[in-house]
Amino acid sequence: MLTLIPDWFIRYKFFNSFFLGLSVGAIFTLYTPLEPSVYSLGGIVLALGMLGVARLYKHILNTQWLFRISVFVEVVLLFAILYFLLYQYNYQTALIMYIGYQITFIFGSYLVRTETLLLKTDTLLTKLDTAKQLGYLVGMSVSYGFYKVLNKLGIESHQDQIYALHFLLLAVECLVLALIFKSFKEI
Repeated sequence: MLTLIPDWFIRYKFFNSFFLGLSVGAIFTLYTPLEPSVYSLGGIVLALGMLGVARLYKHILNTQWLFRISVFVEVVLLFAILYFLLYQYNYQTALIMYIGYQITFIFGSYLVRTETLLLKTDTLLTKLDTAKQLGYLVGMSVSYGFYKVLNKLGIESHQDQIYALHFLLLAVECLVLALIFKSFKEI
């Protein structure tokens, strides 16, 4: 049986949100090759996936499943980043990145609900939500600065900038995965 360690979990969520803040601007360039119909189909799959996850709540609203699903979501992101870094940017790459992010979004509501149930106190929930918002803001700020530095270095192609950003995203994602394992303890 697993137990949640709130201090480590809050750190994990800070860096998880930092990752989101770093990556949020990249999607506009990443998804450029995709046709608008892909977003419609992706939205349908997302809604159906979220519906399926919600139907499983009576089985998965616990620490064990929070750990498993959190690891799964972060591993999906890790593989999407590695794929992007290893293969040429094209329609297939954009589609794989889109699918990877959509898979992670399927579990969004579940993760928030489970965090609320497991952290229980208003003090811990305040710390958690504060860490998430600060992580997101810091991530967006670092992303902004990163793009400005790349421009000063003469790297002005949006695709080249996004490619460079993915090395930073890879490092952050590895940290996020390490923090997940620190956030849970076998009892």
